[in-house]
Amino acid sequence: MTYNCNICGSNETNPIDGYNNVPLQRCDKCSGISTIQRPTEDELTSFYQDELLRSNYFSPITAKRYHSLLDSFEKYRQTNKILDIGAGQGYFLEIAKERGWEVFGTEFSEECINNAKKKDLNLYQGNVKDAQFPKDQFDVIVCIEVIEHLINPRETTDEMYRITRKGGAVYITTPNFNAIHRYRLKEQYDVITYPTHLSYFTNKSIKALFQASHLTPKRIWTSGYSFTRLKTSKGKSNQDFVSETSDDEMFRRRLEKSPILRGIKSILNGVLNLFKIGDSLKGIFVKR
Repeated sequence: MTYNCNICGSNETNPIDGYNNVPLQRCDKCSGISTIQRPTEDELTSFYQDELLRSNYFSPITAKRYHSLLDSFEKYRQTNKILDIGAGQGYFLEIAKERGWEVFGTEFSEECINNAKKKDLNLYQGNVKDAQFPKDQFDVIVCIEVIEHLINPRETTDEMYRITRKGGAVYITTPNFNAIHRYRLKEQYDVITYPTHLSYFTNKSIKALFQASHLTPKRIWTSGYSFTRLKTSKGKSNQDFVSETSDDEMFRRRLEKSPILRGIKSILNGVLNLFKIGDSLKGIFVKR
């Protein structure tokens, strides 16, 4: 048994061979990948109430990356409103607020909501559609490592279109199904988990999803190679993916100290993007 595509809704889906732990299907229409099994909304909400799923570690290197990202958003700044869908502990919104943005977010975790209140951050508990934000409100919407978790991503991208002002932008990141790790590890790749991830995107399918919601791709790219993912997927490590002592974090620190290593990283990311095989898939989409 297969379900309609989780991304475009087509019933032209077929199981993918070799994925038995988490059975997957591919859509013939948009090339989207989604799980054959689907949780209910209540099951998913209950799952994300678990505070153990949230990391309290926030890397100072990630803070620098957020500042760079916000620098790139300045050209969209008119209403001065920014939304983070799936805001987690609110780290991105904290930095945006420091820079003078009027910040909003959504999140399911009650723990994260309570922490946000202590930081005076405006977070709605639940999905973005139920928040009922006004039409054409936001200059920028960010959705970082969230869309792969959703039961109905198209519903969310349609809502993004509604609440983004004309000329505003949506920034998205999600695991890349065509990552070099997935080609190498197949179903052993620990990004492929249920019910954590319900949809898996490629350059083609993420473009199709946002275009269906009338958001125009400005740029789509891939980057990154995770040493932590490689080890945890192969069972050689049980380190937390986001932590102060993970292999990835230690390597990032080395990069920050070495211009030569940063140059090498830039070249490698260029190669990964050329072949669309980086671990992370990223995109900027504009409302025309």
